[in-house]
Amino acid sequence: MDLEIVMQELEALGKERTKKTYISNGAHEPLFGVATGAMKPLAKKIKKNQPLAEQLYATRNYDAMYFAGIIADPMIMTEEDFDRWIDAAYFYMLSDYVVAVTLAETEFAQVVADKWIASGEELKMSAGWSCYCWLLGNRPDAEFSESSIAGKLDQVKNTIHDSPDRTKSAMNNFIYTVGISYLPLHDKAVETAKAVGPVQIKRDKKKSSILHASENIQKELDRGKLGFKRKYVRC
Repeated sequence: MDLEIVMQELEALGKERTKKTYISNGAHEPLFGVATGAMKPLAKKIKKNQPLAEQLYATRNYDAMYFAGIIADPMIMTEEDFDRWIDAAYFYMLSDYVVAVTLAETEFAQVVADKWIASGEELKMSAGWSCYCWLLGNRPDAEFSESSIAGKLDQVKNTIHDSPDRTKSAMNNFIYTVGISYLPLHDKAVETAKAVGPVQIKRDKKKSSILHASENIQKELDRGKLGFKRKYVRC
């Protein structure tokens, strides 16, 4: 399939209600409003296709950019490619659920995530923390430096309340993910969650939301999820 055909297929899958939902979360035109589940049959036909993924991502159409992440081949993407993708990611559903997810399947994921966390830019920081969540929730504990993850927990504890909102959300999820999916620092994550307490996220034209990493960790513990790892990062 070429770019024109895929764009036609995506447009046909669009729903006005889904489009409105995406816009309320930060997406803007152009977009079709395609539910992620509706993309799966098309993705199965195409499989991985990095040249097509690059063309789709460059359209600036939200649905095309999301679909680009599904068919991208992280094994042939470079650090420069990911820097280019994150620069074009204009809201969190792209930065955290397209770019960060795809990055998490590379061997250099932690290097790039660390760079983005240190950038001081809201969505890059959000993507960096989110990438660690995808990594910790999928890869064996032995692939991570315990001292490095411990340092990141301390960094979150000391800076989360002064961070931009999207970064706050990803940092909060990082505490939760370490607490459930990274056994060496479960206790430290629980302590960090308690020290951080409720995290307020302001939303445009919506009521602020309050995040509780401590409560979420306990809920998963009650469900017997300690040590949980996903089989796959991307769907």
